[in-house]
Amino acid sequence: MAILAYGINYRTAAIDLRERIAFPEDSLGTALMDVTRSVPSVTEAAILSTCNRTELYCSIDPSQEDRLLAWLSSHRMVSVDEIQAAAYSHWDQDAARHLIRVAAGLDSQVLGEPQIMGQVKSAYDLARTLGTLGPELNLLSRVTLNTAKRVRTDTDIGRNPVSVAYAAVTMAKQIFTDLSRNRALLLGAGDTIERVAEHLMEHGIGGMAIANRTLANAETLAARFDATPMQLTDISAELHNYDIVIASTGSSLPVVGKGAVEAAIKQRRHKPIFMVDIAVPRDIEPEVAELPDVYLYSIDDLTEIIEENLKQRLSAADSAQSLIDEGASYYLRERRAHQGQRLLRQFREGAQDVQLAELEKALRDLRNGQDAETVIRQFSHNLTNKLIHQPTVAIRTASADGRMDHLEYLKFLYQLD
Repeated sequence: MAILAYGINYRTAAIDLRERIAFPEDSLGTALMDVTRSVPSVTEAAILSTCNRTELYCSIDPSQEDRLLAWLSSHRMVSVDEIQAAAYSHWDQDAARHLIRVAAGLDSQVLGEPQIMGQVKSAYDLARTLGTLGPELNLLSRVTLNTAKRVRTDTDIGRNPVSVAYAAVTMAKQIFTDLSRNRALLLGAGDTIERVAEHLMEHGIGGMAIANRTLANAETLAARFDATPMQLTDISAELHNYDIVIASTGSSLPVVGKGAVEAAIKQRRHKPIFMVDIAVPRDIEPEVAELPDVYLYSIDDLTEIIEENLKQRLSAADSAQSLIDEGASYYLRERRAHQGQRLLRQFREGAQDVQLAELEKALRDLRNGQDAETVIRQFSHNLTNKLIHQPTVAIRTASADGRMDHLEYLKFLYQLD
């Protein structure tokens, strides 16, 4: 059996194909059980399915890859030709190298993004719970996660934000070191604000409100994050209650003026406000930056930070690659060692079977009254002959066939001159 990583990702498949091949979270368990039943040579399986990739990791007979493709086509109701045009295959050590890159964030759209490691772990935990994970994929998951953790702790691959939403939250954390003591006001209800809300929640924000021109949209998004919904017209009256303001409304005119912020600062008794204006056109009047106790950053400020951070991540990716190669090599060594242990176990069990058979025969002869010395000598003779039978045949065959390489190895193995 071999280890296969088979799938598609954002580089090889457009979003419409990724959507059709992706496995809904509530159907992953059924899919895992089905693939191990439907493809006879698949003895172990795990499925990683995210918005950017769907990948199957299997212990499988290499000749059965087409059977796996047929199963995927049937299970997701996507034609074989469509999948083949976008799919990739990685085997054994290359499969390990690929999965380590994925888990470490080096194969992500946002280089070094941290969520993927947790998604990989969850995929393997599910397979382990359902019993579709055996010794082969257990080893792969253990080496993968350990190496990916080293990449993230020993390099700068994930230390510098490279998305606008994440950069904004990271800057907030630099000013307010413990976000659990702070409250954030988010202006807008689009994708960017949704990402900002997710990052704030991950960093343990103490409280959050979402303001939008259409209250229903604010309410929908706020419900996901246990936040307070409000309309943009409520901002002036509520602004003093928030330490962090992040804006991305899409309005053609500013929605936060200098006067409103100045009044809020007075009510806050000059406690600082951190403000990030991600919008173009701007949501916050530029003159707000002139006020004391206000830290205002624009999209251009974030872009400069992101570009510099991306350079640092790309540099870190180069150093991370050596750790990934090291992890893939370690996986291969461990897999060979495990295979050697199985072979050694079979070898020992075979020798023990011979020994027990000869011992039982000797004990039977002793119970029948035969001379003890004669029985022991015969036991020793028979046991020796049977244990050296296969090596003897191997030496004779190698000599007859002129296989000097085999003879040299047998000499090394049995320490012969």
